[in-house]
Amino acid sequence: MTIPDDLHTALRPEATARGEPGPWETFGPLTPYLMRDGVSDLFLTGDGVLWSDGGSRGLHRVDGWSADPQTARRLATRLIARGGRHLDEATPFADVRLGGGVRVHAVLAPISTSGAVISIRVPSAVAPGLHDLVRGGSVTTADAARLREAVAARTNILVTGAGGAGKTTLLGAILADARPDERIVLIEDVAELRVAHPHVVGLQTRQPNLEGAGGVGLRRLVREALRMRPDRLVLGECRGEEVLDLLSALNTGHDGGAGTLHANSIADVPARLEALGALAGMSEIAVARQTTSAIGLIVHVERSPEGRRIRGFGRFTTTPDGRLTVVVGD
Repeated sequence: MTIPDDLHTALRPEATARGEPGPWETFGPLTPYLMRDGVSDLFLTGDGVLWSDGGSRGLHRVDGWSADPQTARRLATRLIARGGRHLDEATPFADVRLGGGVRVHAVLAPISTSGAVISIRVPSAVAPGLHDLVRGGSVTTADAARLREAVAARTNILVTGAGGAGKTTLLGAILADARPDERIVLIEDVAELRVAHPHVVGLQTRQPNLEGAGGVGLRRLVREALRMRPDRLVLGECRGEEVLDLLSALNTGHDGGAGTLHANSIADVPARLEALGALAGMSEIAVARQTTSAIGLIVHVERSPEGRRIRGFGRFTTTPDGRLTVVVGD
């Protein structure tokens, strides 16, 4: 099975006899497609069509499957409720993590212009190491050796790439090479990272309740993580003003850290960091100085028809006028 053991247990018919959510109660008619070998994503579009991604076929439409608008809406609200959140007209979109690390994102109409939209990300059954990625062809032997050297040297690493390019998978494999006596603290919006390491502490954000209270954001988690004596501080994804806290932390003796960043190409990374820094009130010069000091290696990944691959490496430097730029290949 491609799904983790704890999720597989919840999907078995005997789970229902124990009073646990059974297969049709948990994921409804999507359950058989979640259990297919190699599936990494399921997508229900607003017109009721189901798409599956992963394995040798890549992204493809599931023939003979459809859902009417009412069924799709009920399925979306039920899945989000399983994750402890509410989906309705007042809160038309939500993101939750279910058993086994399955991530579900749903959007209701009219925010979705056609109908209820559901996106499901299925984690790998195992946390792959660099040797697994080499065997699978997504990482070359030379690239794996370079990454192992960076981990051993406690270089701060930024993994970049577009959505679905394999940033999280690669980051987890890199971190698995850390020494077993090191303490890794993971900070994520929704927990996705799987790291085959004996000492991992995971923190994830919490959305506010219906009254707007109780929310815990990434910036708060970064500050809390610094009090937990991490040997390696890892931010699953930089997407906002928390970049200030991360760069500050990595500039104060927290070597061996890592994170991911959405960027279409390695050349786009400086502009993305400047944009995030602006959200935190940082000037372009401040972003450049903090980044060049904090991040020692950029690893850019991409997804092509041939699969997910490391596209290249780079390092940060500055232009004559003090702006952030990237030297590719170093």
